[in-house]
Amino acid sequence: MDTGKVENIFIHPSAVVDSPSFIGDGSKVWHFCHVMQDVHIGKNSVLGHCVFVGQGVRVGDGCHIQNHVSIFTGVCLEDEVFVGPGATFTNVLTPRTGVSRNNPHDRLSTIVRSGASIGANATIVCGVELGTWSLVAAGAVVTKDVPSHALVSGVPAEQTGWVCRCGAVLCEKGDVFYCDECEKKYHLEEGHLEILR
Repeated sequence: MDTGKVENIFIHPSAVVDSPSFIGDGSKVWHFCHVMQDVHIGKNSVLGHCVFVGQGVRVGDGCHIQNHVSIFTGVCLEDEVFVGPGATFTNVLTPRTGVSRNNPHDRLSTIVRSGASIGANATIVCGVELGTWSLVAAGAVVTKDVPSHALVSGVPAEQTGWVCRCGAVLCEKGDVFYCDECEKKYHLEEGHLEILR
């Protein structure tokens, strides 16, 4: 395992980190985690109690993965992603115990873009992309792509609003969306939220 400057990371004695793998400066791997080989974890990321990270997974800088999350092969988390406790990722649409799904073509990729947050016990079905600064509500089941800044909830998840970079739900006034908490303003253009400068 390549841990960069070893004194700048924390790996709990109960955690298992397979080689080769990379863990960046300032990151923490807590109790009973398992990081498989060929994993790349960026700087200042935190893996909570009982997190599993599958072979070849990439986790960006500043990510927080809460307790009891499994991130299977084919999932990529960009920078500053939050994954709530018990959230679930899948990587095969039609699993069977008696049928091998070891061919990479059987596994669909899932991309979680920078700044996105996933609530507790949400399920992310493989093959989707969660846009930057999107927010998946607790318990939601995501079966399709989520636009940047979108708030989705329910089973299956549907968009119910827009969220600011700070995480607050945006208010709508005409064609402008604004944040009561940090006072940022956004404009909706062709289905995408763009920040107003």
